[in-house]
Amino acid sequence: MIIEHTGSTAVPGLAAKPILDILAGYPKGASVQAYIAVLTGAGYVHRGEQEIPGREFFRRGNPRAYHLHLTAIDSPFWRNHLTFRDRLRADTTLRDAYAVLKRDLAGQFSRDREAYIAGKESFVRKVLGLAIDSREP
Repeated sequence: MIIEHTGSTAVPGLAAKPILDILAGYPKGASVQAYIAVLTGAGYVHRGEQEIPGREFFRRGNPRAYHLHLTAIDSPFWRNHLTFRDRLRADTTLRDAYAVLKRDLAGQFSRDREAYIAGKESFVRKVLGLAIDSREP
């Protein structure tokens, strides 16, 4: 298994909730059930895919301190999370724009997590598109 620190806490200078996002990758073709068993044995609560095919979601702590996203290494979910993190780390203008968006959405949707997440979607797609456009041919 490969473990990566993702999410806002992984981007220096970006405001974040006190929840650590972890991206855990298993080799393609491996049994995801074996990894689920290990993580639940370590105290993570398995929440299933939660409408994201190919991603198993876990949380841990009370209050919640960890979110863990389990997916196949090099899956689209894996690549997108690492690409988004890396773009924000490399570009302070993008990082700061994301911070403003998150702050605005948190104020607007303080009690609606789903709307808050949906409000970030177009920005995330834009950042991922910039990363794709900047690749060497």
